[in-house]
Amino acid sequence: MIKPRTKTPDLTIDLVDGKTWTLSEQDPEHFTMIIVYRGKHCPVCKTYLKTLEKHMQDFKDKGVSVIAISANTKELATASVKEWDIPNVPVGYNFSIEEARTWGLFISEGIKDEPKVFVEPGLYLIRPDRTLYASSIQTMPFARPSLEDLLKSLDFVIDKDYPARGEA
Repeated sequence: MIKPRTKTPDLTIDLVDGKTWTLSEQDPEHFTMIIVYRGKHCPVCKTYLKTLEKHMQDFKDKGVSVIAISANTKELATASVKEWDIPNVPVGYNFSIEEARTWGLFISEGIKDEPKVFVEPGLYLIRPDRTLYASSIQTMPFARPSLEDLLKSLDFVIDKDYPARGEA
């Protein structure tokens, strides 16, 4: 588990658009938001990332840089972007199980049509100095933070310079 106010691991991941994304190279005004999704097999992820697509400009306007990542292959991640119609969401792929564990994420063994193993969802808000501000980690596809609620909360957090909590 990564505690708030502590440095996060660096992360480099390939994006479906052919670019490479590195956390330590991000320079957002307020936060980098990393959303870890289960993969193309997950209908809840589809809904969540379609909601993210709808609010990408809202996050940008609040000084938040966004990326969505999964353990999916390039082919599956590319198909997700196309089929889910999320062209404005930067999507990374091949997030390794080992690296996911360093971020404190849960790993599941697949059932039915799921991959053999995959990473369960997580959301991280990271300050420009790469310290963790907030995280939400799930063991299931549901119970994720509402992106609309998060947008509203960011107004308060930024306006009041509200500190990260949970560090004790």
